[in-house]
Amino acid sequence: MGFQRYKINRRILEDLEQRSTPGMYFYLIITAVVLCVNGFYKRHIEFSVVFASAMAIIAAFRLAQFYLFRTLYAFSRKFNYLAFFASVYATSLIWGTGFGYFMFHPEENASQIVMIASTVGLTAGGVMAFFPAWRVSVIYTILMLGPAAFLMLLHRINPPLVFLILLYALYLPVMALRGNREYWNALENEHDLILKNEEIKKLSRTDGLTGLYNRRYFEEIFSMQWKSALRNQSFISLIIGDIDHFKKINDTYGHPAGDAFLQEIAALLSGILKRDTDFIARYGGEEFVALALNTGPEETRLLAETIREEIEKMRLCLNSEILQATISLGAVSCIPRIQDRKEQILKKADDALYRAKKKGRNRVVFHAQEN
Repeated sequence: MGFQRYKINRRILEDLEQRSTPGMYFYLIITAVVLCVNGFYKRHIEFSVVFASAMAIIAAFRLAQFYLFRTLYAFSRKFNYLAFFASVYATSLIWGTGFGYFMFHPEENASQIVMIASTVGLTAGGVMAFFPAWRVSVIYTILMLGPAAFLMLLHRINPPLVFLILLYALYLPVMALRGNREYWNALENEHDLILKNEEIKKLSRTDGLTGLYNRRYFEEIFSMQWKSALRNQSFISLIIGDIDHFKKINDTYGHPAGDAFLQEIAALLSGILKRDTDFIARYGGEEFVALALNTGPEETRLLAETIREEIEKMRLCLNSEILQATISLGAVSCIPRIQDRKEQILKKADDALYRAKKKGRNRVVFHAQEN
């Protein structure tokens, strides 16, 4: 899947929550500070109660949403999305309105200075927190600084300060845009790195010629599934096949023809062993191994016989030549016991393959489980 730049998915939303919501603790602390400076709350009791209550309510909502993110996201992704952004805008609008109130009272000089310094810091911090969503940074800035700038312009209060507020309001979105680009560039690089790592991981597991699993990865899978079968006391089956007289194909038609034939065999095996619990690997040059889970002895025998018949019927036309071969197979199926070792079942399958070749090839030999 290609990288989707600027799309707000779960990861981005969770990142936005983690970057911005803990800052609500600072909002609460700073609210108390600005209201207490020089006894401001005593002279503006109604405003102070409303402002402090509004900030407390929105902070409680934001913090609850932060700590219950996964629960709320599981309940409704859309609700969580809308609730978060609505609460962000509510936070900035409440603070911006409070900032405007402070600026509308020039006589409260000490409180104004603290409020201006606090608003500058909170706005910058918020814009940085919202780098992943540039538009949110812009709206946040407007709501934080806009009400005060509007009131001051309307009543011609301290024009030089209004100019600085507006200049700051223009500067922050520019910085937010730069941070937004860097954030998404980093995410895209991370995405590309993950894809490359997955590709490397896949290559380390896959046989380059046939596209089947390679021997090393098959042994990892076999080890895991053996433990699972032992724990669940379920059947685990192995089928090992070796193409008969494959060297003649290479000697007669060349190695490219031999490679093409192996690829055709791999495609055929993938078509037969296609359950999620089936694993096929190229085990050697012309040797293949299949692991079938929850497959009893009779099913394993029939599966091996199907493979033998289909390969016998297979014809590959290459450069006007018809390539054909047969396969010998050794199969075994068992329910692992505590005293058993996975190497034992592999050896039994390999011994059965040896007997199939010794008996004339193009046949299946099944190794029965010993009681």
